[in-house]
Amino acid sequence: MDFEEFLWAMNMDVLAEDIRTHFNSNEAMPASVHQLALDYYQRYLIIGGMPESVGKYVETHSYLECRTVQQSILLGYNADMAKYAKPGTTVKIRACFNSIPAQLAKENRKFQYKLAQKGGTAKIFGEAIEWLILAGVVHKCKLISHGFIPISTQEDDSDFKIYMSDIGLLNTKAQMPAQMLLNSIETDNTFLGSVAENYVAQALSANGITLRYWKNDNTQEVEYILQDGMSVIPLEVKKGRKVDAISMNNFKKTYKCPFAYRVSGKNFGLANDIKSVPLYAVFCIEARE
Repeated sequence: MDFEEFLWAMNMDVLAEDIRTHFNSNEAMPASVHQLALDYYQRYLIIGGMPESVGKYVETHSYLECRTVQQSILLGYNADMAKYAKPGTTVKIRACFNSIPAQLAKENRKFQYKLAQKGGTAKIFGEAIEWLILAGVVHKCKLISHGFIPISTQEDDSDFKIYMSDIGLLNTKAQMPAQMLLNSIETDNTFLGSVAENYVAQALSANGITLRYWKNDNTQEVEYILQDGMSVIPLEVKKGRKVDAISMNNFKKTYKCPFAYRVSGKNFGLANDIKSVPLYAVFCIEARE
């Protein structure tokens, strides 16, 4: 389930409605409500959206119990890899899957086959990655070199990132301490940036948005690029309240984007054609190619 459905499960449907209202109006939430929503977002990073995990939290209010459920789910994934793939392919699938935390821990989060296996190549692991995607275990985010419509024609199949389909499973697999996730907005930790990116990937995918990112030769990068009808919209992700928009502004100016999304720990707002979207409100973002 996405974060909105998670709030419903927590009997916070009124908060979910308030989030949608403020997303549409761009008006800031009252500070106390904004903080409450951030608190639930940080809980979601631990609990995730798997129904069994959410149900266990509703029943026990124990993050430890949720982790036990998630570990069981991860073991089930490993069993499915052996059950539904050939033995040789199973080894490759598991190698790719097990490398995901290390892939996301890098400053450059492009998927590197060598982290799955020394000497690994696209030829060796291509089938394994496709299995994980088709099984719904991961999401693939492809590089685009330009922001011209249709952006699907700008994709580079050789350069991509892989995200887990559930943020709770990622953090359990990476053995991220729950306390660190409960303070993710304020804590200075490189992997927490990857956690925020993965969370956004999960939310966008749930809304049917194809995941694409952009970077140029000068190492500028925008985490997600959306096409909404005739418009191309950059979306920048920050894990906390410290924001800068150099790459996003460069992309917006170059490709004459009508506006941009900045997802962060900051409140709602709209200034200089940048729509500030709190991390807890990503479920409101939609785009139709």
